[in-house]
Parts: sequence; structure tokens; C-alpha cells
Amino acid sequence: QVQLADSGGGLVQAGWPLIPFCVASAFIFSINVSCWSLHAQGKQRELVVTITRIGNTDYADSVKGRFTISRDNAKITVYLQMTSLEPEDTAVYYCNADVTGRRNYRQYDYWGQGTQVTVSS
Repeated sequence: QVQLADSGGGLVQAGWPLIPFCVASAFIFSINVSCWSLHAQGKQRELVVTITRIGNTDYADSVKGRFTISRDNAKITVYLQMTSLEPEDTAVYYCNADVTGRRNYRQYDYWGQGTQVTVSS
């Protein structure tokens, strides 16, 4: 069963924005620490940004000033606002989160299935 669903990617021209997002299933009570990673073809997966439950963030240098992570705790959703996109940003973007289960309040680590972002020049 999918616990984190990534969506919101797409094909855009350079300079256009996108807002991928990650929605937790109804079995999840809360998202604790969450991050977005990217996996470009032929390269290793890279961490893009992390956000804590209280909103502290940490960005990779390559996206500072262009990407903004945010979260809606009520909707159990994490957003990645991407601006000034460049062809080099083309990759599959994955949400990863440390969550608390609704049934037993235990902590789990889940990954979304990824959402493709393609930026044309």
C-alpha cells in the first residue's frame, strides 16, 4: 500500500515553475522529518532539501534561492516549490519521510514513488 504519494511533476520550459508535492496516506498520523531527493539519469540520487516537523530547513547549494520546501501538517502534505528551473534540474524527484503511524504511533520511514520533472531549454 502506498504510504507516500508523490505528484506534481511535469514537463516545463526553463525558467517556469513547478510544485511537486507528497501526500501521506490516511494510515499516517503525522510527518516528522521529510526530505526531497532527486535522481537524474545516469547519476546517483542526491538530497535536495530537508524539513523538520517545526519547519527548520536545509537546502543543497544547487537549489538554494530557487526551491522552497513547505509542509501542511493538517493535510499531512509536503510541497516543493521549484522556480527558475533549469534543464539540469531534470530528474525524478522523491519524497522521503519519517512518519508516525496512526494505528500504533510508531515511527516508520517511507519513500514516495517519485515524480518526473523535465525541464526543456
